[in-house]
Amino acid sequence: MKIPGFPGNKNTKARTPDRKSKSLIPQLTDWHPWLRQGMDWTVTSGSVVLCLLMLPTRFPGMELLGIAPNWLLIWVVAWSVKRSILAGALAGIILGLLQDAMTAPNPTHAVSLGIVGMLTSLIQKQRFIQEDFISIALIVFGMAIVSDTIFAMQLSLIGGSCGDQCFRKVEDIWTYYQRVALASAILSSLWAPVLYYPLNRWWQQMKLIHNS
Repeated sequence: MKIPGFPGNKNTKARTPDRKSKSLIPQLTDWHPWLRQGMDWTVTSGSVVLCLLMLPTRFPGMELLGIAPNWLLIWVVAWSVKRSILAGALAGIILGLLQDAMTAPNPTHAVSLGIVGMLTSLIQKQRFIQEDFISIALIVFGMAIVSDTIFAMQLSLIGGSCGDQCFRKVEDIWTYYQRVALASAILSSLWAPVLYYPLNRWWQQMKLIHNS
């Protein structure tokens, strides 16, 4: 007994027209070199401005003993870790001067951040740890202690030279900065990947486009 078949070819499949979605924003490789370079400068300078605005800000969960993450130090580490010593030191000095403009120029932050940028550029982190997040967190932890120690040394020299009427004793300065350095190092190392990952990804992408 034959079962009557349905009309039409059974191998025929309904074909839907291919819809090619076109992005409204062209890829970076299609941009003009000057426009792409301007975009790179905008992202880099915009991240610096964002870090400057985050310095006096206190969000819930981002504060320990009244200390917030040192966002400018995290930026200097993210910038310097794959660049030359001169580029790292220069970036640290510039960001230190910007921080002086927001806080107080005496003692200056340019010395500590400049040394942080120089030391970070000397570190060959690929030889020790493969994971970027862990290595950056460790580098930021160490550099935060170095930066606060240098700043405390500057403050001690200023405090020791102001005579008997000085309100800042050297013993009090070092006692206070022991807590500050540890709290700043812990918070900065924990929040370092939040700033490092997008910036490093952007800079790597721009470098690949430039070398292609």
